Amino acid sequence: MRRSLAVFCLLLASPLAGCATRATAPAELFATAAEAPYQVDAGDRLRIIVFGQDSLSNSYTVDASGHISMPLIGQVAVRGQTPAQIQRNVESRLRAGFLRDPKVSCEVEAYRPFFILGEVNAAGQYPYVNGMTVQTAVAIAGGYTPRAQQSSATLTRTLDGQPYVGEVSVGQPVRPGDTIKIRERFF
Repeated sequence: MRRSLAVFCLLLASPLAGCATRATAPAELFATAAEAPYQVDAGDRLRIIVFGQDSLSNSYTVDASGHISMPLIGQVAVRGQTPAQIQRNVESRLRAGFLRDPKVSCEVEAYRPFFILGEVNAAGQYPYVNGMTVQTAVAIAGGYTPRAQQSSATLTRTLDGQPYVGEVSVGQPVRPGDTIKIRERFF
């Protein structure tokens, strides 16, 4: 009887194992990721200046597939690259048949938003601000509700295409695209 119950439980649990797509991450992983150079992703707006070429200099929004579309060179894959890497990539593509010696500057003009859920007064999507922590994100979202757990939060961050979830303090730095969840306290 026990054996059949154990087999039944394993059969019942096995389809649910495939649903677990998020990896649990220690707080150290989030701390090292916060210090890493910024990598561009969908929703960011880049300011690209090609010196001496006003028709190529513009703001470009990264689309859902991680590309920007520039005159002359077309689609440029930028997802996961730093602004310095994008600058070199655009220069090399312009050098390959369009301009003799292009000088390109690339900077992030507007970061993708962050999301905050749970026990805050105005949960939702908000524009990212440099130097933001979980605590300042809560302030932007109208503060805690009376039932909020105020000592920590759950943070979801995508690193190299893989979402990681971890318990963090309210002093944890937030990155663009992060999702913060403030849990309800039980007493």
